[in-house]
Amino acid sequence: MTGSQYDVGIIGLGALGSSSAWHASRRGFSVLGLEQFEFGHDRGASHDTSRIIRHSYHRANYVALTFAAYDDWAELEQATGESFVTIAGGLDLFPDNAFINIDSYTQAMDAHGVRYDILDTKGIQQRWPQMVIPDGTRGLYQERGGIVPAARSVRAMQDQARHHGADLRERAAVTSIRQVGESYELSTDFETFIVDRLVIAADAWTATLCADLGFPIELTVTEEQVTYFAIDDPEQFRPGTFPVWIWMDEPSYYGFPTYGEDTVKAAHDAGGPEVTPQTRSGEPDPAMEDTLQAFVNSTFPGTGHVVRSKRCLYTLPHDREMVISSVPNHPKVAVLLGSAQGMKFAACFGRFATELITGQTPSVNIDDWRIDRPGITDPNFVPDWMA
Repeated sequence: MTGSQYDVGIIGLGALGSSSAWHASRRGFSVLGLEQFEFGHDRGASHDTSRIIRHSYHRANYVALTFAAYDDWAELEQATGESFVTIAGGLDLFPDNAFINIDSYTQAMDAHGVRYDILDTKGIQQRWPQMVIPDGTRGLYQERGGIVPAARSVRAMQDQARHHGADLRERAAVTSIRQVGESYELSTDFETFIVDRLVIAADAWTATLCADLGFPIELTVTEEQVTYFAIDDPEQFRPGTFPVWIWMDEPSYYGFPTYGEDTVKAAHDAGGPEVTPQTRSGEPDPAMEDTLQAFVNSTFPGTGHVVRSKRCLYTLPHDREMVISSVPNHPKVAVLLGSAQGMKFAACFGRFATELITGQTPSVNIDDWRIDRPGITDPNFVPDWMA
């Protein structure tokens, strides 16, 4: 059965796809959004509660993008009357001889006039006595660091898209993409649609869909785990009293103050096993819990036992750079991939995708996140997950 024709089709309605539906529909385009699972599912990368938002990044192009992200989160807040950005302060912790170079962060922020504080070990522990860190550790503090909600913001962007007339469908997996003249035919098990323009925001399923367009890409999928810990004194871990934090070494860890409940959340970044969307377990890994708990309990002594753990997927190009790009030979098709750092940028990614598929130049230079770069197309590119 062939369905109606739409101006814009979107495959995948996680954070980036839902943002695309919001931005495209608010500009007056007829929008079809197709999600292969139920809305709000936990099989991808856009579920659960919290994600870090920050200005601190290792390259100036990322720092520029963070300003667009904060601006578009504010747009979503204005449109919905809800609050999405919780400012907690952000602390990047660089131990002595850290794998990640602090200078790349300060230089990138200097390029855009972002204010920050550099603290030595004593200064860190005086400011946050909840922490016990090794001598020689330096802290990079940025006051605008904070938290954005994951599942709640996805729902809000979907609601806004529907408000502007978008047709969003769950349990509608796209089985093939076929170019038909200047348009694209999207087939599902039950119906076929024609769309003039297309956004692919399918995370772990992106490579399969790009292959349908004659553009094979190299992506690695890993199954990661976040863990929530009990805390002795919740007041010592509130946003503003306790920051979002990142341990800038190998292994790299990150975590949050309390957010919606009296627990703290932490995780090992890019520490999970390689999987496929079909072979992921979805079950907590006790060994990963134990390793993380040892770090968290020793670094933040006010934390205690594991309350729960949840799994999610990372979908990573070999260079771990994001993708915000048209597809070669398909100027009306955009691909969005957050590469396990996209949620903080979700509110603006949909705007960039809408600009790309309509032939506009995005307001931020996104050339470094093209899909035809060596980190995606070169099979000999050596993977590097540290950023």
